[in-house]
Amino acid sequence: MIRHWPIANNPTLFGKYHVLIKHAGTAPKVDHTAYVAPNAVVCGNVTIALGCRIMYGAQIIAESGSISLGKECIIMENAVLRSSASHPLSMGNNCLVGPNAHVVGCTVEDEVFIATGAGVFHSAHLGRGSEVRINGVVHLKSHLAAGDTVPIGWVAVGNPAQMFPSSEHERIWEIQKPLNFPLTVYGFERSEATMEKITRRLSAALGSHVSDEPSV
Repeated sequence: MIRHWPIANNPTLFGKYHVLIKHAGTAPKVDHTAYVAPNAVVCGNVTIALGCRIMYGAQIIAESGSISLGKECIIMENAVLRSSASHPLSMGNNCLVGPNAHVVGCTVEDEVFIATGAGVFHSAHLGRGSEVRINGVVHLKSHLAAGDTVPIGWVAVGNPAQMFPSSEHERIWEIQKPLNFPLTVYGFERSEATMEKITRRLSAALGSHVSDEPSV
């Protein structure tokens, strides 16, 4: 049964309990000045620097790959940050990830804003001071230059990233298809990437969580 565990060495901060999980033998490292909300989950090889705030319902899950958050990063309610062995996640200082955003296996430089409902995918790179606005997407292997903005609901794809409204699927697909999402993320060429193969491999990989344990 999962319990809420005390924050070590942090008796004065307003939060008293949160869920830290050791995965694959590695426990999260949370700076004593950071705050993790009571129902947030931080799992595996995660490093959270000083002054960070991990808010209610946020999930930060490192699966055989590291996640590092620089100082004073804000991860809002129900945001999901993930990594894998092939796709670590690195976030610089003073970044904000909005509610319900999904950020996986990418590099985020300092002072980046990722808004509500946005998605940033594997091997993407977000330059310093860039913005991904509400429901925007930065696709896998796509590089957003420093200071660039993905408009509300738009898709950034390619290196350097080009931006399109979601209605322009064919133009997005021309750039996205060669990036080979099935091979990059699941390890299967597109021609052989059946859902049976994908879910079987994911089932085996995610089964590693069976041996997870709370980390005090």
